[in-house]
Amino acid sequence: MSKSLSSKRRSRSSGQLITLLTDFGTSDYFAGAMKGVILAINPAAQLVDITHDIPAQDIQCAAFNLLAIYGSFPAGSINVAVVDPGVGSMRRPILVCAREQFFVGPDNGIFSYVLDREPDARIFELKNKKYFRRQVSNTFHGRDIFAPVAAALSKGTPPSKFGAAITDPVRLASLNPLKLKNGDWEGRVIHIDHFGNCITSFTQSDITQRMIDGGAVLRINGREFREFRQFYAEDGQTGLRSQMSNFKAQRSKLFAVWGSAGFLEIAARNQSAAKLLKAKRDDRIICRTGV
Repeated sequence: MSKSLSSKRRSRSSGQLITLLTDFGTSDYFAGAMKGVILAINPAAQLVDITHDIPAQDIQCAAFNLLAIYGSFPAGSINVAVVDPGVGSMRRPILVCAREQFFVGPDNGIFSYVLDREPDARIFELKNKKYFRRQVSNTFHGRDIFAPVAAALSKGTPPSKFGAAITDPVRLASLNPLKLKNGDWEGRVIHIDHFGNCITSFTQSDITQRMIDGGAVLRINGREFREFRQFYAEDGQTGLRSQMSNFKAQRSKLFAVWGSAGFLEIAARNQSAAKLLKAKRDDRIICRTGV
């Protein structure tokens, strides 16, 4: 093995790629301060902003976005997620090791959905103040605890150095749908995206193609529909005349589509499905199937 290739592999395994996901916005100094602390410790770190526009204190939104992105990053990546309404309180700072990646942030449920997908994850409470900033603010653990811990990880510090392993992290409600006594499946809306698509907790393991072919019906907020599409504009590919004749009907037509995060989405062509359904997160959705 060449020296340069060996060096590249060591660099990747040391986790120099650090992602940042917060509700800090970009009009204040908060995200920049975290970056400064990381780079002061490890100038070679590669920083990737996932988003700083999570709605303020919205832990569930952060958990979903983290779930949707972590699989896109390579082994060794360090994911810092800070949506922390309990900052300064007794809530624990933690490190999660899962799928050959690291997750650093508060123990408030923000890593719940990753833990749902990665049952073999190891979790450590961050207690070793050697790896914190010298003075820790009660209002900015993102800068004073999570950023320096991420930087230390990126330089190869083993997870066990930060504190003892724990087995009782705070968890949000599980993503797993429930099978009802009558054979129906009950899921919920877990996220509403920028376009108004309602992302549900159903995956293709829950609603199979056989169920869809057998006439599966979805029910949410008093509306029922059975149309499943392969992509958002599927009906829009049949020619201009067909598009024009069906335009009015399509404007209010709801359908289901498998989204890029792996969950079933409820959508409406060129409209917000959430507005049409008056839907909000955690709304119940039923899948009725004849098979």
